[in-house]
Amino acid sequence: MSATAFELIKKDPGSAARLGSLTTTHGKIDTPIFMPVGTQATVKAMTPEELVEVGSQIILANTYHLYLRPGHELIQRLGGLHAFMHWDRPILTDSGGFQVFSLGELRKISEEGVRFRSHIDGSSHFISPEVSIAIQESLGADIAMCFDECPPYPAEYSYVQKSLELTTRWALRCKTAHRRPDQALFGIVQGGMHPELRRESARQLTEIGFDGYALGGLSVGEEKGVMHEMMHACSEILPEDQPRYIMGIGAPEDLIEGIYAGFDMFDCVMPTRNARNGALFTSFGRINIKAAIYAEDLSPIDPACGCYVCRNYSRAYLRHLYRSNEILASRLNSWHNLQYYLDLMAQARLAIAQGRFTEFRSEFLAKRKK
Repeated sequence: MSATAFELIKKDPGSAARLGSLTTTHGKIDTPIFMPVGTQATVKAMTPEELVEVGSQIILANTYHLYLRPGHELIQRLGGLHAFMHWDRPILTDSGGFQVFSLGELRKISEEGVRFRSHIDGSSHFISPEVSIAIQESLGADIAMCFDECPPYPAEYSYVQKSLELTTRWALRCKTAHRRPDQALFGIVQGGMHPELRRESARQLTEIGFDGYALGGLSVGEEKGVMHEMMHACSEILPEDQPRYIMGIGAPEDLIEGIYAGFDMFDCVMPTRNARNGALFTSFGRINIKAAIYAEDLSPIDPACGCYVCRNYSRAYLRHLYRSNEILASRLNSWHNLQYYLDLMAQARLAIAQGRFTEFRSEFLAKRKK
């Protein structure tokens, strides 16, 4: 029996967008949903209570980073990741595959797994599909991800094809190794920027059978049009009655396109990372709070936003905090950006429920400043 239950509530008549409900061990998630990234058992600058206030239903934590520091065995001894970080709602852990891919020359891939050097102290480590699953089971996430190889972009067709086949073999090993009955396991579709390879990867994974399916290896330097093509190439292959997740994409227009293509779950560091760099998301586009034009601007970040930050602080004050290098700048900016992302998901869910997502998408894109 699956540790998750996905209910498809309604399909949008003009697109592949879906309204759903995903039930996990630690609660129910309304989809489509954005998952804030808590890489090291914390969503940067935000407390768990603040995450709840902005509408977070599930967060993502990072297998690679928590394995290196403080260690998954320590977290398990201390009661698991939920207790460790004081978060009683669902958690998804990625497999560590993308982080290992990002290490470049510090890692070596073989059939068995990946040997790599820590970015922290240079120490040598090895992660295989079995080790990745063991780490995620120790952490106690509600949803674990299969260990995969994320091919670089661009890459030779033959390399991407071999990488896809390796990812499938690793996925089968992950499923065989997975033991926790209270933890779901998602497979990850690879295939680079080749729609036929993406479809083949999706077919291979669905033949193995998982609790949900994700698209990995996107937002690695490809053009927007290519990214969107990969989304649409896979949605018709993946099972309709299971959750679909696109990993690591975060631009608001890409999230809306992902929903349009029939996907349910998304994550990215973009809202919090941009916040720490002074870039704030609004209903009319992105603004740079560092700009001199905001020095005496007493208006909120976004007059259409009802978040705590927009209710209480001006652009002028936020600019002052940022330019003064105050910690509060990162906190307030992150709060607003996460509220924007989660409000966007709520608006998308409402539009699907009303049968007008295509119209909502057109209106949203028309408002965005280039």
